[in-house]
Amino acid sequence: MPSGSADISSILDRILDAATDNLRIAKVLVQMGLDPNNVTWDAIFNRLLEIFVHNITLANLFATIGAGFFVATLLMRTMVPLRVANMIGCAFFAIFGALSANVSTFLLYLLMLPINALRLRQMLKLVKKARHAAEGDMSIEWLKPFMTERKYRHGDTLFKLGDPAKEMLLTVTGKFLVKEIGVEIGPGALMGELGFLTPDNRRTGTIECVEDGQVLTITYDRLLEIYFQDPQFGYYFLVLTSQRLLQNIDRLQKQLAAARAATTNKIA
Repeated sequence: MPSGSADISSILDRILDAATDNLRIAKVLVQMGLDPNNVTWDAIFNRLLEIFVHNITLANLFATIGAGFFVATLLMRTMVPLRVANMIGCAFFAIFGALSANVSTFLLYLLMLPINALRLRQMLKLVKKARHAAEGDMSIEWLKPFMTERKYRHGDTLFKLGDPAKEMLLTVTGKFLVKEIGVEIGPGALMGELGFLTPDNRRTGTIECVEDGQVLTITYDRLLEIYFQDPQFGYYFLVLTSQRLLQNIDRLQKQLAAARAATTNKIA
C-alpha cells in the first residue's frame, strides 16, 4: 500500500478513535446499534446503508422526489419553470401524505396545486399577451390580474409633479385631470407610466380626481419582474410610452399653433 494512503487511513482511524471517546457521539453510535469500543468506518457505512435501505418505502420515495423538485425551485430565475417545478413537487408530497396516512400533509400540498396552477396560467397568459403586444396588440387587459384596486373621490390628488413615482395606474371609472396641461383622462387610460422611465423616478405631472372613480395600480417593481419574465414586454412598454410622448408633443404643437394664430389675429 502506498505511504500516502496509509497516512490518510491512520489519520481517519485516529479521528474515529477520538470521536468515540466523546460521550455524545458514543451515545449516537449506540442508538445506531454500533459498539463504540469496536467501531470502524466500514461498520458505520454499512449501518447507514442498512438504515437507508430499511427506510426506503414508496411513500418516502415520493417525498424524496418532491423534495428534489422543491430544491430545484430555489435554483430557478424565472417564474414559469419555478411554478411548474413547484406543482410537480406539491403533487409528489401530496402522494406522500396519502401513502403515509398524513392527512395534514396531503391536504396542504393538495391545496397548493390549484393555487400554483392559477398563478402559472396567469403568467403564461401574461407572456402570450406581451408577445402579442410586440406584434402590435396594445391592449392593457392582460395586466389587470396583476393590479390592485383603488378608489378616489372628487378633489383627491393622486400625485403631484415631482413626487416619487413607484406605481403605474389604469383608470377604470371616473375622470381625472392633468393640471399642468389641462387634459382630462377618462376610463381605460394609463397614468404614471412615464415616471417609470425618468432617471430619478419622479412624477412628470399632477393628477387630480374630478369625478369619483376607480383605478387599478401596479408597482414599478412588479413591472420589472414582468419584464424579466419576458423581455418582449420591454418592447410593449417602449411602444406604450412612445405613444404617450408623441401625443404630448402633438398636443403642445397644436397649442403652440393656436397661440401663434391668436397672436397673428391680434396684430392684424
